[in-house]
Amino acid sequence: MTTQTFADRAAIERHQLAELRKLTAALLDGNDFYASRLHDAGFEGIIDSINDFTSRMALTTKDEIVEDQHQHPPYGTNLTFPLDRYTRLCQTSGTTGRPLRWIDTAEDWQRMLDCWAQVYAAAGVVAGDRVFFAFSFGPFLGFWTAFEAAAQLDMMCIPGGGMSSPARLATIFDNDVTVLCCTPTYAIRLAEVAATSGFDMSRSKVSRIIVAGEPGGSVPATRSRLERLWPGASVFDHHGMTEVGPVTYENPDRPGVLHVIESHYLAEIVDPQTCRPVAPGECGELVLTTLGRVGAPLLRYRTGDLVRPSTSDAAKLGRPELAIEGGILGRTDDMALVRGVNIYPGAVDQIVRRHDNVAEYRVEISERDGMTDLHVIIEPVAPIENDAVEMLCEQLSDELRDAFHLRVPVSSAKPNELPRFEFKARRWVRLDT
Repeated sequence: MTTQTFADRAAIERHQLAELRKLTAALLDGNDFYASRLHDAGFEGIIDSINDFTSRMALTTKDEIVEDQHQHPPYGTNLTFPLDRYTRLCQTSGTTGRPLRWIDTAEDWQRMLDCWAQVYAAAGVVAGDRVFFAFSFGPFLGFWTAFEAAAQLDMMCIPGGGMSSPARLATIFDNDVTVLCCTPTYAIRLAEVAATSGFDMSRSKVSRIIVAGEPGGSVPATRSRLERLWPGASVFDHHGMTEVGPVTYENPDRPGVLHVIESHYLAEIVDPQTCRPVAPGECGELVLTTLGRVGAPLLRYRTGDLVRPSTSDAAKLGRPELAIEGGILGRTDDMALVRGVNIYPGAVDQIVRRHDNVAEYRVEISERDGMTDLHVIIEPVAPIENDAVEMLCEQLSDELRDAFHLRVPVSSAKPNELPRFEFKARRWVRLDT
């Protein structure tokens, strides 16, 4: 496996420009989807600079890729090589529409494994660690690349697909697992099940919990709760997507700060409305160009992930790669604009997760008389008296009001009434009106 480090921003940009030139040359030669787009942008020869590329090349949206695959099933026209070059297929969950199918060559797959090597290195995971992967091993990318990268790095890889939560806990304890890979929500769920199934979490050997799939990994309250539920374990965040691969790793010295793996991605952070770059400290949408996934690439892809570029410089962060503070704040399709206030899932999670007596929660978004309303439903940890539940709801409502300067009603659900999630939690629900 190969990883690449850079001395400064200039070295990163030289590498990215060289990779971008190789990529676009291959696309002009063999990719029907992007060849015409590159021609339309005037790129028929060598790209002069990264700024030249980002200022002239059109953005790519998920809807365009979905429609291309619908018109040219099953994989669309965004393929650079003949089909016999491709050895892997993954698929998105399709929760916001039709699923995307993504196929990869062996070379492109290996590059994604190289990205995971950087995630593991930052988290301090090494050869000999025993890694448990608590996900279903379905067609979505999930932790597939994490599993194979761990195997290449001489770690013991323990799959958790097709298991109940108690069975997964038994496997974790019986095999002295040292690293757990799952979503933040599911790590909390495992601890919840442990409390009712006779597992003593103080005896767990898990020292690292690598999370993805949700904003919670970089939310301080969620991290603190996880580290209380799993004594002796540290939480490390990262994120990725089926259509782009593993994108970020957490700064080992700055919890909650993620770095883009810029050896493999050209990243931009733009205003979702104007598509212009945002300043450090401002929230924007992450736009990615996959420099190394040549077989099925994406150029200036609107990920829908909302992030905030760090205001700290490379000297303070200890590395020059693009840094985002607070991880993934939410998604453009999840953000709620309530009476002029942008409310992100991560901000609500930070407030709710401060309370250990909240087992699960749900946010309902509704429209009434042209106004957007939020309603938070919590499920308290049982047993809890009715008076205590009412006080908890009032306290959370006050904290939400203080944070957003809005009235957000909070009510309670019965024990085990709200759904539990193994992979990505779907807590934000838009109600039909």
